[in-house]
Amino acid sequence: MVDKNNKDIIENEKIENIKEFGVSNLPEAKNNIQFISIIGEIEGHSLVPSDKKATKYEHIIPILIAAQQDPKIEGLFIILNTVGGDVEAGLALAELINSIEKPKVSLVLGGSHSIGVPLATSTDYSFIVPTATMTIHPIRTTGLVIGVPQTYRYFERMQERIISFILRTSDIDRETLKSLMYATDEIANDVGTILVGEEAVKYKLIDEVGGFSKALKKLNEMIEGKNK
Repeated sequence: MVDKNNKDIIENEKIENIKEFGVSNLPEAKNNIQFISIIGEIEGHSLVPSDKKATKYEHIIPILIAAQQDPKIEGLFIILNTVGGDVEAGLALAELINSIEKPKVSLVLGGSHSIGVPLATSTDYSFIVPTATMTIHPIRTTGLVIGVPQTYRYFERMQERIISFILRTSDIDRETLKSLMYATDEIANDVGTILVGEEAVKYKLIDEVGGFSKALKKLNEMIEGKNK
C-alpha cells in the first residue's frame, strides 16, 4: 500500500514532467548511452538574457567528464539545435567531446550554426537531418573593439583555431572551408554560407544525412565493434 507522502511525491513528479516535457511519465531508456542536447545559444563567460534558450557550458562539462569515467556508459550521443554563441566556450566543449575515448555520434536537428559547426564535427561520426541548416562564417564580435594590430591578430588566431579544429574533425579541405566562410553571395549584408542537409554532406563537413534512429543505430554498431 502506498502511503500519502509517496503519493504526493509521485503526483509532484508527474506535474513537473508535464511542465517540462509535456508528458506525465517518462520511459526509461537504456543507460549505456549518454545523451546530451546542446540547444539555443551556448552561454560562456557572459550570461545570456533570461528570455532566450541557452546551454551553459559549465553544465555540460561535468556530464562529459562523468560519461568518460563511468564504465556503464559505452557511447555518447550529441543532439544539436544551436544558433552558436560564446566562441571559446563552444570550442572548449568541442575539444572535450572530441577527447572522450568512447564512441561518439552527433545529430544536427534544426541547426548547428557558427560555433555549433565544430560541435557537430567533434564526434567520431556525424549526421544531419534533411531540413537542418549549418551557417559557416568568420568570427563576429559585438561591443567596443580597439583598432590596433594586436586586436586583429587575436581574432585571426581565434579564427585559425576554429578552422584547424574543423579540418581535424571532418573531411572538408581548407580551401573549401574558407571559401564557404567568406562567401559574399549567400547571406544578405554579411559573409558566410548556409548549408542545408545534404549540402553539408556534399562538402564533407558532415558524414551522413539521417535522423535519430539512423544515428542511434550507427552508435550502437560502433559500440558493438569496440566491445568485440
